[in-house]
Amino acid sequence: MRTILLIEDDADMRDNTAEILELANYRVLKAENGRRGVEIARKENPDLVLCDIMMPELDGYSVLHLLGKDPATAELPFIFLSAKTERIDIRKGMELGADDYLTKPFEESELLNAIEGRLKRSELFRRGFDGGLDGLNRFMEQARGLNALKDLSKDRKTRKLPAKEMLFHEGDELRQVPYLISGKARTFKINNDGKEFVTGLHGPGEFIGYMGLLENGFALEAAETMEPSEIALVPREDLLALLYKDRDVSIRFIKMLARDVKEKEQHLRALAYASVRQRVAQALLRIHERFAEKPENSLGVKISREDLATVVGTATESLIRCLTDLKEDSLIETHGREIMIKDKARLEKVASR
Repeated sequence: MRTILLIEDDADMRDNTAEILELANYRVLKAENGRRGVEIARKENPDLVLCDIMMPELDGYSVLHLLGKDPATAELPFIFLSAKTERIDIRKGMELGADDYLTKPFEESELLNAIEGRLKRSELFRRGFDGGLDGLNRFMEQARGLNALKDLSKDRKTRKLPAKEMLFHEGDELRQVPYLISGKARTFKINNDGKEFVTGLHGPGEFIGYMGLLENGFALEAAETMEPSEIALVPREDLLALLYKDRDVSIRFIKMLARDVKEKEQHLRALAYASVRQRVAQALLRIHERFAEKPENSLGVKISREDLATVVGTATESLIRCLTDLKEDSLIETHGREIMIKDKARLEKVASR
């Protein structure tokens, strides 16, 4: 049963609206003012908030602002209820992040349709999309149906690329952002001595170079394929529309794009403090977790020694010596380019020492 938080200072309106919702099989939590509503929202985590605007102690705008600042409640669908009908009031609510606006008095069907629509859309964007071009297209098409996003471009070109194909260079203007449909890719930077530093590894279902798009529209790093790959080129206007024009979409999209931030932080920490042997073990674990089809079965991952060396941040010769040592310790097996983890528990101990 879905839970609705109703924040309304008028007792009659509160009770009548709650009765409608309960008859529609919703669980209703009631608050008589904004301050109490914020307390209940943080404690109960409802599925949706219905909130009056003009209330004592804390008005509806302040309720929305406080809930939006709290990560635990920021994604809650939020619908304003108010007798105010001036355009400036509606615009203020929408700019603060409200999802809908119902003017009192409203019809029962109007209320229930608004709630059902908001809950369905919230579920859609919490779920996000599956990897692959079909999943991306479904997400974009569903986003296109929203009024705020109806200008999204339908033109998504796809390309099949060989291994070691450059997707963009550092400093390039990102008019289109690559979305990896299949294959593997890496992002990297090159220092003044010509040495490469890998900043990210990417698999199917991931955007590449998005940080540059968010910063200034220019690539902050270079990117190339690690094996034969297929990519879709998504116009940057599409991504910016997703990010800036709708709260549900932006929250879901930002989470999707930021999922590798923790991994990058760990990688940088390892480069600063870990030995080469530790970094090799950490890189192998990270690559298998990201790319192996069934990492729990220790299936192998194919990666060139040169690419792995840039991930580790060491010379290829040093990497090969470490791989030989790990193989002699029965921690890994190698078959050509394929590297298979034999003893994950012991390799994790090596990585953490």
